[in-house]
Amino acid sequence: MNIILAQHHGMCFGVRDALRTTHTAAQRAPLTILGQLVHNPLVDRHLATLGALRGDLDDLNSATTQQVAITAHGASDRHRQAWQSAGHTVIDTTCPLVKKAHHALAMLVNEGYQPVVIGQNQHVEVRGLIGDFPSAVVVLEEADLDRVPSHPRLGIVSQTTQPVEIALRLVDAIKRRHRSSEVRFIDTICHPTKQRQTAMDDLLRDCDHIIVIGGRNSNNTRQLVQKASAHGLPTIQIEHADELDPAWFGKARNVGVTAGTSTLDETVDAVMQRLRQIAAELRSNPVHEFLRSMLHAA
Repeated sequence: MNIILAQHHGMCFGVRDALRTTHTAAQRAPLTILGQLVHNPLVDRHLATLGALRGDLDDLNSATTQQVAITAHGASDRHRQAWQSAGHTVIDTTCPLVKKAHHALAMLVNEGYQPVVIGQNQHVEVRGLIGDFPSAVVVLEEADLDRVPSHPRLGIVSQTTQPVEIALRLVDAIKRRHRSSEVRFIDTICHPTKQRQTAMDDLLRDCDHIIVIGGRNSNNTRQLVQKASAHGLPTIQIEHADELDPAWFGKARNVGVTAGTSTLDETVDAVMQRLRQIAAELRSNPVHEFLRSMLHAA
């Protein structure tokens, strides 16, 4: 069983910076994080060991600490100002590429475009993007396009973790439906997301099984899983190495491994180590080797 790690995988610089900033702030003084800092339960447990508390961005009464942290997914200016006005010191860990999406949407609105966001309506990043623009419309499927109003100018941005092909397909559909409108799309899909999607394409060419490591509520991780599953390969999503079951790999020859952008390096290393152990166990088990050869012959 060969194990192939994707060329681009795991934690991006935005997540790394958010962790570093939050870690420093939590050591300096009591801290409440206004949501899940990044979509990774292992990070949640680590921050809890530092005494970091969890609050609700929408509830000014949910934090008893002076320091509060905006998560890496960002927030609206309205929320940021509300917490500052309530007397809190706001630590902003918003990913710079999410901030870029905020700036792009604000620019489109200021130039008179009807704002449209491609993404998951209830995702924290999308809620932050549209929080200052109540007229914004969120779309993710072609069925959602009925909600896009007729307007001379339609300005579109994307949630940073959406696959490029989905965004471009929806932009084309909007152009077909609104032929008399000026449709402007600013590509705000982040480079790390694009890299991991492209690296997944490489795995799909070379592998017969795929392992995706990442939080189950992580959008970019989910997109990697969906891409591999749509390709027809056996695909398993895990959050940590202990979830790996040797029984999954009975017919595996080339196992591809990748990880979402909020997955810790240590987690990827532990998964790779466990997979190597499983491969060694399979090689050393003659009964299993016989059964596996029979399965492949069949």
